Amino acid sequence: MPVQQFSDLVRFARDRSPFYAELYADLPPDVSRITDVPVVDQDAFWAANTLSDNRVLTAPLGEAVVFKTGGTTGTPRFSCYTREEWQEFVTAFGSGMVDAGLRPGHRVADLFYAGELYASFLFILDSLAHAPVANVRLPIGGGAPLDSTLTTIEDFAADVVAGTPTTLCRLAEHLTSAGRQLPGVEFLFFGGEALFDDQRRLLAAAFPRATPRSLGYASVDGGLLGRPVPGACEDTRTHRPFAPHTLVEILDETTGEPIREPGRAGRVVVTQLYRRLMPVIRYPAGDRAEWTDTEGGAFRILGRAEEGVRVGPVSLYWQDVTNAVAEADTDCRVTGMQLVVRRWEGRDGLVLRLATATTAAAAVTAPAAATAPAAAPGQDAAGLDVLAKEVVTGLNTARPLYPDSVEAGFVHPLRVEWARHRDLVVNTRSGKLVRVLDERPTA
Repeated sequence: MPVQQFSDLVRFARDRSPFYAELYADLPPDVSRITDVPVVDQDAFWAANTLSDNRVLTAPLGEAVVFKTGGTTGTPRFSCYTREEWQEFVTAFGSGMVDAGLRPGHRVADLFYAGELYASFLFILDSLAHAPVANVRLPIGGGAPLDSTLTTIEDFAADVVAGTPTTLCRLAEHLTSAGRQLPGVEFLFFGGEALFDDQRRLLAAAFPRATPRSLGYASVDGGLLGRPVPGACEDTRTHRPFAPHTLVEILDETTGEPIREPGRAGRVVVTQLYRRLMPVIRYPAGDRAEWTDTEGGAFRILGRAEEGVRVGPVSLYWQDVTNAVAEADTDCRVTGMQLVVRRWEGRDGLVLRLATATTAAAAVTAPAAATAPAAAPGQDAAGLDVLAKEVVTGLNTARPLYPDSVEAGFVHPLRVEWARHRDLVVNTRSGKLVRVLDERPTA
Protein backbone atom coordinates (compact mmCIF):
# COMPACT_ATOMS: atom_id res chain seq x y z
CA MET A 1 0.00 0.00 0.00
CA PRO A 2 1.72 3.23 -1.11
CA VAL A 3 1.95 6.15 1.28
CA GLN A 4 -0.76 8.73 0.56
CA GLN A 5 -0.89 12.46 0.78
CA PHE A 6 -2.74 13.64 3.88
CA SER A 7 -5.41 15.45 1.86
CA ASP A 8 -6.06 12.32 -0.24
CA LEU A 9 -6.42 10.17 2.89
CA VAL A 10 -8.94 12.58 4.42
CA ARG A 11 -10.93 12.67 1.19
CA PHE A 12 -10.94 8.88 0.93
CA ALA A 13 -11.95 8.37 4.57
CA ARG A 14 -14.85 10.83 4.47
CA ASP A 15 -16.09 9.28 1.20
CA ARG A 16 -15.92 5.65 2.35
CA SER A 17 -16.21 5.62 6.16
CA PRO A 18 -19.52 6.67 7.79
CA PHE A 19 -17.66 7.51 11.00
CA TYR A 20 -15.25 9.90 9.30
CA ALA A 21 -18.01 11.28 7.05
CA GLU A 22 -19.91 12.33 10.16
CA LEU A 23 -16.78 13.60 11.93
CA TYR A 24 -15.80 15.75 8.93
CA ALA A 25 -19.31 16.82 7.94
CA ASP A 26 -18.66 20.50 8.65
CA LEU A 27 -15.26 20.66 6.95
CA PRO A 28 -14.71 22.21 3.50
CA PRO A 29 -14.40 19.78 0.55
CA ASP A 30 -10.61 20.06 0.36
CA VAL A 31 -8.50 19.82 3.51
CA SER A 32 -4.72 20.02 3.32
CA ARG A 33 -3.52 20.96 6.82
CA ILE A 34 -3.55 18.34 9.55
CA THR A 35 -4.84 20.85 12.10
CA ASP A 36 -7.91 21.45 9.93
CA VAL A 37 -9.41 18.12 11.01
CA PRO A 38 -10.46 17.26 14.58
CA VAL A 39 -8.68 14.80 16.84
CA VAL A 40 -10.54 11.50 17.04
CA ASP A 41 -12.47 10.80 20.23
CA GLN A 42 -11.42 7.29 21.23
CA ASP A 43 -14.73 6.34 22.83
CA ALA A 44 -16.66 7.39 19.73
CA PHE A 45 -14.15 5.64 17.46
CA TRP A 46 -14.48 2.30 19.21
CA ALA A 47 -18.25 2.62 19.59
CA ALA A 48 -18.39 2.88 15.78
CA ASN A 49 -15.70 0.24 15.10
CA THR A 50 -17.90 -2.79 15.85
CA LEU A 51 -17.96 -6.33 14.51
CA SER A 52 -21.39 -5.83 12.92
CA ASP A 53 -22.62 -2.65 11.25
CA ASN A 54 -19.11 -1.22 11.38
CA ARG A 55 -19.02 2.51 10.64
CA VAL A 56 -15.25 3.06 10.68
CA LEU A 57 -14.09 0.66 7.97
CA THR A 58 -14.02 1.95 4.41
CA ALA A 59 -14.94 -1.40 2.86
CA PRO A 60 -16.53 -4.71 3.89
CA LEU A 61 -14.19 -7.05 5.75
CA GLY A 62 -13.26 -9.33 2.86
CA GLU A 63 -9.45 -9.52 2.80
CA ALA A 64 -7.60 -8.62 5.98
CA VAL A 65 -5.77 -9.78 9.06
CA VAL A 66 -7.57 -8.99 12.31
CA PHE A 67 -5.92 -8.41 15.67
CA LYS A 68 -7.29 -7.65 19.10
CA THR A 69 -6.21 -4.61 21.03
CA GLY A 70 -7.12 -3.33 24.51
CA GLY A 71 -10.60 -3.19 26.02
CA THR A 72 -12.92 -5.33 28.07
CA THR A 73 -13.91 -8.88 27.25
CA GLY A 74 -17.48 -7.71 26.81
CA THR A 75 -16.52 -5.05 24.26
CA PRO A 76 -13.31 -6.22 22.58
CA ARG A 77 -11.50 -3.92 20.18
CA PHE A 78 -10.27 -5.15 16.84
CA SER A 79 -7.87 -3.64 14.31
CA CYS A 80 -7.85 -4.66 10.67
CA TYR A 81 -5.06 -4.52 8.08
CA THR A 82 -5.18 -5.52 4.43
CA ARG A 83 -2.39 -7.71 3.12
CA GLU A 84 -0.60 -4.72 1.59
CA GLU A 85 -1.02 -2.57 4.72
CA TRP A 86 0.38 -5.27 6.98
CA GLN A 87 3.38 -5.77 4.71
CA GLU A 88 4.02 -2.02 4.71
CA PHE A 89 3.69 -1.98 8.50
CA VAL A 90 6.19 -4.77 9.18
CA THR A 91 8.64 -3.67 6.47
CA ALA A 92 8.88 -0.18 7.94
CA PHE A 93 9.17 -1.52 11.49
CA GLY A 94 11.79 -4.05 10.39
CA SER A 95 13.92 -1.27 8.93
CA GLY A 96 13.76 0.45 12.32
CA MET A 97 15.27 -2.60 13.99
CA VAL A 98 18.53 -1.83 12.20
CA ASP A 99 18.59 1.44 14.13
CA ALA A 100 18.15 -0.61 17.31
CA GLY A 101 21.27 -2.63 16.48
CA LEU A 102 20.13 -5.54 14.30
CA ARG A 103 23.05 -6.70 12.16
CA PRO A 104 23.45 -9.20 9.29
CA GLY A 105 23.46 -12.74 10.58
CA HIS A 106 22.03 -11.94 14.01
CA ARG A 107 20.08 -14.81 15.54
CA VAL A 108 16.98 -13.41 17.22
CA ALA A 109 14.85 -15.22 19.80
CA ASP A 110 11.26 -13.92 19.60
CA LEU A 111 9.72 -14.18 23.08
CA PHE A 112 6.61 -12.11 22.44
CA TYR A 113 3.16 -13.61 22.92
CA ALA A 114 0.93 -15.22 20.30
CA GLY A 115 -2.63 -16.45 19.97
CA GLU A 116 -6.09 -15.13 20.87
CA LEU A 117 -5.81 -12.52 18.09
CA TYR A 118 -2.85 -10.75 19.73
CA ALA A 119 -0.32 -9.31 17.31
CA SER A 120 3.04 -8.95 19.05
CA PHE A 121 4.62 -12.35 18.30
CA LEU A 122 3.65 -12.41 14.63
CA PHE A 123 4.36 -8.72 14.25
CA ILE A 124 7.94 -9.04 15.47
CA LEU A 125 8.51 -12.24 13.49
CA ASP A 126 7.21 -10.65 10.28
CA SER A 127 9.16 -7.45 10.93
CA LEU A 128 12.37 -9.45 11.26
CA ALA A 129 11.52 -11.34 8.06
CA HIS A 130 11.08 -8.03 6.21
CA ALA A 131 14.09 -6.29 7.77
CA PRO A 132 16.69 -5.03 5.27
CA VAL A 133 19.42 -7.24 6.78
CA ALA A 134 19.58 -11.04 6.81
CA ASN A 135 18.84 -12.63 10.18
CA VAL A 136 17.94 -15.96 11.74
CA ARG A 137 14.54 -15.99 13.45
CA LEU A 138 13.83 -18.23 16.44
CA PRO A 139 10.04 -18.15 17.06
CA ILE A 140 10.01 -19.35 20.67
CA GLY A 141 7.14 -17.32 22.11
CA GLY A 142 6.60 -15.89 25.55
CA GLY A 143 4.58 -18.81 26.86
CA ALA A 144 7.23 -21.48 26.36
CA PRO A 145 8.74 -23.11 29.47
CA LEU A 146 11.75 -21.16 30.67
CA ASP A 147 14.09 -24.14 30.64
CA SER A 148 13.30 -24.98 27.01
CA THR A 149 13.56 -21.29 26.08
CA LEU A 150 17.05 -21.13 27.55
CA THR A 151 18.02 -24.36 25.84
CA THR A 152 16.97 -22.97 22.45
CA ILE A 153 18.79 -19.68 23.05
CA GLU A 154 21.96 -21.54 23.98
CA ASP A 155 21.73 -24.23 21.30
CA PHE A 156 21.34 -21.63 18.53
CA ALA A 157 23.74 -19.13 20.15
CA ALA A 158 21.17 -16.34 19.92
CA ASP A 159 22.68 -12.85 19.62
CA VAL A 160 19.41 -11.03 20.37
CA VAL A 161 16.54 -11.84 22.72
CA ALA A 162 13.33 -9.90 22.01
CA GLY A 163 10.36 -9.60 24.34
CA THR A 164 8.54 -7.38 26.79
CA PRO A 165 10.61 -6.20 29.78
CA THR A 166 8.43 -8.42 31.97
CA THR A 167 9.27 -11.50 29.92
CA LEU A 168 12.96 -10.65 29.72
CA CYS A 169 13.12 -10.11 33.48
CA ARG A 170 11.31 -13.37 34.16
CA LEU A 171 13.94 -15.15 32.09
CA ALA A 172 16.73 -13.22 33.84
CA GLU A 173 15.40 -14.10 37.29
CA HIS A 174 15.24 -17.77 36.29
CA LEU A 175 18.88 -17.58 35.23
CA THR A 176 20.20 -15.75 38.28
CA SER A 177 18.32 -17.98 40.72
CA ALA A 178 20.19 -20.91 39.20
CA GLY A 179 23.50 -19.02 39.34
CA ARG A 180 23.72 -18.86 35.56
CA GLN A 181 24.38 -16.21 32.90
CA LEU A 182 24.08 -15.91 29.13
CA PRO A 183 27.16 -13.87 28.18
CA GLY A 184 26.71 -14.57 24.47
CA VAL A 185 23.62 -12.38 24.10
CA GLU A 186 24.53 -9.02 22.55
CA PHE A 187 21.20 -7.15 22.59
CA LEU A 188 17.94 -7.29 24.50
CA PHE A 189 15.24 -5.86 22.23
CA PHE A 190 12.26 -4.80 24.31
CA GLY A 191 8.86 -3.34 23.47
CA GLY A 192 5.34 -2.92 24.83
CA GLU A 193 6.44 -1.53 28.21
CA ALA A 194 8.91 0.93 29.67
CA LEU A 195 12.20 -0.42 30.99
CA PHE A 196 13.08 0.71 34.53
CA ASP A 197 16.40 0.90 36.36
CA ASP A 198 15.63 -2.01 38.68
CA GLN A 199 14.92 -4.16 35.63
CA ARG A 200 18.17 -3.08 34.01
CA ARG A 201 20.11 -4.30 37.05
CA LEU A 202 18.42 -7.70 36.91
CA LEU A 203 19.00 -8.01 33.18
CA ALA A 204 22.66 -7.05 33.56
CA ALA A 205 23.17 -9.81 36.12
CA ALA A 206 21.79 -12.45 33.75
CA PHE A 207 23.01 -11.02 30.42
CA PRO A 208 26.31 -9.32 31.38
CA ARG A 209 27.31 -8.30 27.83
CA ALA A 210 23.87 -7.41 26.49
CA THR A 211 22.67 -3.87 25.74
CA PRO A 212 18.93 -3.20 26.22
CA ARG A 213 17.43 -1.41 23.21
CA SER A 214 13.91 -0.39 22.28
CA LEU A 215 13.05 -2.31 19.12
CA GLY A 216 10.53 0.38 18.19
CA TYR A 217 7.30 2.06 19.24
CA ALA A 218 4.05 0.81 17.72
CA SER A 219 0.59 -0.42 18.62
CA VAL A 220 -1.90 -2.63 16.86
CA ASP A 221 -4.56 0.10 16.87
CA GLY A 222 -2.38 3.17 16.26
CA GLY A 223 0.11 1.45 13.95
CA LEU A 224 3.64 2.78 13.43
CA LEU A 225 4.59 5.37 16.05
CA GLY A 226 8.34 5.71 16.48
CA ARG A 227 11.54 4.07 15.32
CA PRO A 228 14.63 3.77 17.54
CA VAL A 229 17.24 6.50 17.42
CA PRO A 230 20.66 5.01 16.60
CA GLY A 231 23.02 5.26 19.55
CA ALA A 232 20.29 6.07 22.09
CA CYS A 233 21.53 3.49 24.56
CA GLU A 234 21.15 5.56 27.71
CA ASP A 235 17.67 6.91 26.99
CA THR A 236 15.74 4.15 25.27
CA ARG A 237 12.54 6.23 25.48
CA THR A 238 13.73 8.39 22.58
CA HIS A 239 12.30 7.67 19.12
CA ARG A 240 11.63 9.45 15.85
CA PRO A 241 8.61 9.18 13.54
CA PHE A 242 8.41 6.54 10.83
CA ALA A 243 8.58 9.02 7.95
CA PRO A 244 6.96 9.03 5.43
CA HIS A 245 4.43 6.51 6.73
CA THR A 246 3.42 8.29 9.90
CA LEU A 247 2.65 11.81 11.09
CA VAL A 248 3.27 12.22 14.82
CA GLU A 249 1.93 15.19 16.76
CA ILE A 250 2.37 16.15 20.39
CA LEU A 251 -0.63 18.19 21.54
CA ASP A 252 -1.12 20.39 24.59
CA GLU A 253 -3.26 18.43 27.02
CA THR A 254 -5.42 21.47 27.85
CA THR A 255 -5.74 23.44 24.62
CA GLY A 256 -5.20 20.71 22.06
CA GLU A 257 -2.77 22.94 20.17
CA PRO A 258 0.33 21.35 18.60
CA ILE A 259 3.50 21.62 20.68
CA ARG A 260 6.55 22.55 18.64
CA GLU A 261 9.22 23.39 21.21
CA PRO A 262 11.34 20.73 22.93
CA GLY A 263 10.93 19.74 26.58
CA ARG A 264 7.20 20.45 26.86
CA ALA A 265 5.02 17.41 27.55
CA GLY A 266 1.80 16.63 25.69
CA ARG A 267 -0.23 13.74 24.39
CA VAL A 268 0.79 11.78 21.30
CA VAL A 269 -1.59 11.85 18.35
CA VAL A 270 -0.82 9.82 15.23
CA THR A 271 -1.90 9.71 11.58
CA GLN A 272 -1.08 6.69 9.41
CA LEU A 273 -0.64 7.52 5.74
CA TYR A 274 -0.53 3.88 4.61
CA ARG A 275 -3.82 2.61 6.12
CA ARG A 276 -7.09 2.86 4.21
CA LEU A 277 -9.25 -0.06 5.37
CA MET A 278 -9.34 1.25 8.96
CA PRO A 279 -8.16 4.85 8.69
CA VAL A 280 -6.16 6.24 11.60
CA ILE A 281 -6.27 10.04 11.35
CA ARG A 282 -5.29 12.18 14.34
CA TYR A 283 -5.82 9.22 16.65
CA PRO A 284 -4.69 9.50 20.31
CA ALA A 285 -1.95 6.91 20.84
CA GLY A 286 -2.53 6.86 24.60
CA ASP A 287 0.94 8.14 25.55
CA ARG A 288 2.54 11.39 26.65
CA ALA A 289 5.78 12.59 25.10
CA GLU A 290 8.01 15.60 24.54
CA TRP A 291 10.11 16.68 21.59
CA THR A 292 13.86 16.39 22.16
CA ASP A 293 14.96 17.55 18.72
CA THR A 294 12.37 19.42 16.71
CA GLU A 295 14.56 19.62 13.60
CA GLY A 296 15.27 15.89 13.53
CA GLY A 297 11.83 15.00 14.85
CA ALA A 298 13.05 13.01 17.85
CA PHE A 299 10.73 12.68 20.85
CA ARG A 300 10.88 11.07 24.28
CA ILE A 301 8.01 8.89 25.57
CA LEU A 302 6.98 9.96 29.08
CA GLY A 303 4.27 7.44 29.95
CA ARG A 304 0.63 6.75 29.34
CA ALA A 305 -1.94 9.48 28.76
CA GLU A 306 -5.40 9.42 30.23
CA GLU A 307 -6.92 7.24 27.51
CA GLY A 308 -5.19 4.19 28.92
CA VAL A 309 -2.48 2.85 31.15
CA ARG A 310 0.08 0.07 30.89
CA VAL A 311 0.75 -1.81 34.14
CA GLY A 312 3.51 -4.34 33.55
CA PRO A 313 2.32 -6.42 30.57
CA VAL A 314 -1.35 -5.39 31.00
CA SER A 315 -3.16 -2.62 29.10
CA LEU A 316 -6.12 -1.05 30.89
CA TYR A 317 -8.41 1.64 29.55
CA TRP A 318 -10.25 4.32 31.48
CA GLN A 319 -13.54 2.89 30.22
CA ASP A 320 -12.62 -0.54 31.64
CA VAL A 321 -12.47 0.93 35.15
CA THR A 322 -15.51 3.16 34.63
CA ASN A 323 -17.59 0.11 33.69
CA ALA A 324 -16.38 -1.89 36.71
CA VAL A 325 -17.20 0.95 39.11
CA ALA A 326 -20.61 1.58 37.54
CA GLU A 327 -21.61 -2.07 37.79
CA ALA A 328 -20.54 -2.38 41.43
CA ASP A 329 -21.63 1.03 42.72
CA THR A 330 -25.39 0.55 42.58
CA ASP A 331 -25.89 3.15 45.34
CA CYS A 332 -23.86 5.77 43.45
CA ARG A 333 -21.46 6.42 46.33
CA VAL A 334 -18.45 7.05 44.10
CA THR A 335 -18.19 10.69 43.04
CA GLY A 336 -14.91 10.57 41.18
CA MET A 337 -11.93 8.38 40.40
CA GLN A 338 -8.35 8.34 39.21
CA LEU A 339 -5.97 5.60 38.11
CA VAL A 340 -2.65 5.79 39.94
CA VAL A 341 0.23 3.67 38.63
CA ARG A 342 3.13 3.11 41.01
CA ARG A 343 6.18 0.92 41.10
CA TRP A 344 7.63 -0.71 44.20
CA GLU A 345 9.57 -3.87 44.97
CA GLY A 346 10.46 -4.19 41.30
CA ARG A 347 6.88 -4.43 40.03
CA ASP A 348 4.17 -2.13 38.73
CA GLY A 349 0.90 -1.79 40.61
CA LEU A 350 -2.41 -0.04 39.93
CA VAL A 351 -4.31 1.87 42.59
CA LEU A 352 -7.94 2.82 41.92
CA ARG A 353 -8.43 6.08 43.77
CA LEU A 354 -12.18 6.37 44.38
CA ALA A 355 -13.77 9.45 45.91
CA THR A 356 -16.94 9.58 47.99
CA ALA A 357 -18.62 12.61 49.53
CA THR A 358 -16.96 12.57 52.97
CA THR A 359 -14.82 9.44 53.13
CA ALA A 360 -11.46 9.69 54.88
CA ALA A 361 -8.58 8.30 52.88
CA ALA A 362 -7.74 4.64 53.33
CA ALA A 363 -6.36 1.88 51.18
CA VAL A 364 -7.94 -1.49 50.55
CA THR A 365 -6.45 -4.40 48.70
CA ALA A 366 -9.24 -6.50 47.25
CA PRO A 367 -10.52 -9.19 47.16
CA ALA A 368 -8.78 -9.62 50.54
CA ALA A 369 -9.00 -6.28 52.36
CA ALA A 370 -5.90 -5.31 54.29
CA THR A 371 -7.82 -2.88 56.45
CA ALA A 372 -11.35 -1.60 56.47
CA PRO A 373 -11.62 1.92 55.09
CA ALA A 374 -12.01 4.67 57.63
CA ALA A 375 -15.42 6.25 57.40
CA ALA A 376 -16.51 9.77 58.11
CA PRO A 377 -19.97 10.53 59.52
CA GLY A 378 -22.68 9.06 57.34
CA GLN A 379 -20.37 6.52 55.71
CA ASP A 380 -20.46 2.75 56.18
CA ALA A 381 -16.91 1.37 56.40
CA ALA A 382 -18.03 -2.21 55.87
CA GLY A 383 -20.10 -1.15 52.87
CA LEU A 384 -17.13 0.57 51.28
CA ASP A 385 -15.01 -2.51 51.95
CA VAL A 386 -17.55 -4.63 50.06
CA LEU A 387 -17.74 -2.09 47.25
CA ALA A 388 -13.93 -2.06 46.88
CA LYS A 389 -13.88 -5.85 46.56
CA GLU A 390 -16.69 -5.80 43.99
CA VAL A 391 -14.96 -3.16 41.88
CA VAL A 392 -11.67 -5.09 41.84
CA THR A 393 -13.44 -8.38 41.16
CA GLY A 394 -15.33 -6.82 38.26
CA LEU A 395 -12.19 -5.32 36.73
CA ASN A 396 -10.26 -8.58 37.15
CA THR A 397 -13.10 -10.40 35.41
CA ALA A 398 -13.15 -7.92 32.55
CA ARG A 399 -9.36 -7.93 32.18
CA PRO A 400 -8.28 -11.47 33.18
CA LEU A 401 -4.70 -10.79 32.09
CA TYR A 402 -4.31 -8.63 35.21
CA PRO A 403 -5.02 -11.36 37.83
CA ASP A 404 -3.04 -13.78 35.68
CA SER A 405 -0.09 -11.38 35.83
CA VAL A 406 -0.53 -11.02 39.60
CA GLU A 407 -0.39 -14.78 39.99
CA ALA A 408 2.72 -14.93 37.83
CA GLY A 409 4.38 -12.28 40.00
CA PHE A 410 4.56 -9.63 37.25
CA VAL A 411 2.41 -6.94 38.94
CA HIS A 412 0.98 -6.13 42.36
CA PRO A 413 -2.72 -6.86 43.05
CA LEU A 414 -5.20 -4.12 42.27
CA ARG A 415 -5.88 -1.82 45.22
CA VAL A 416 -8.62 0.65 46.05
CA GLU A 417 -7.74 3.88 47.79
CA TRP A 418 -10.66 5.85 49.24
CA ALA A 419 -10.43 9.62 49.16
CA ARG A 420 -12.43 12.80 49.30
CA HIS A 421 -13.18 14.38 45.95
CA ARG A 422 -10.94 17.31 46.83
CA ASP A 423 -8.01 14.88 47.07
CA LEU A 424 -8.24 14.02 43.36
CA VAL A 425 -5.50 15.66 41.31
CA VAL A 426 -6.62 18.23 38.75
CA ASN A 427 -4.88 20.10 35.95
CA THR A 428 -3.60 23.33 37.45
CA ARG A 429 -4.43 25.32 34.32
CA SER A 430 -7.85 23.97 33.42
CA GLY A 431 -9.12 22.52 36.70
CA LYS A 432 -10.02 19.33 34.84
CA LEU A 433 -9.57 15.94 36.47
CA VAL A 434 -6.31 14.17 35.66
CA ARG A 435 -7.58 10.68 34.93
CA VAL A 436 -4.29 8.78 35.06
CA LEU A 437 -1.37 9.55 37.34
CA ASP A 438 1.79 7.69 36.40
CA GLU A 439 3.99 7.93 39.48
CA ARG A 440 6.59 5.46 38.25
CA PRO A 441 10.15 6.75 37.79
CA THR A 442 10.72 8.13 34.30
CA ALA A 443 14.51 7.91 34.24
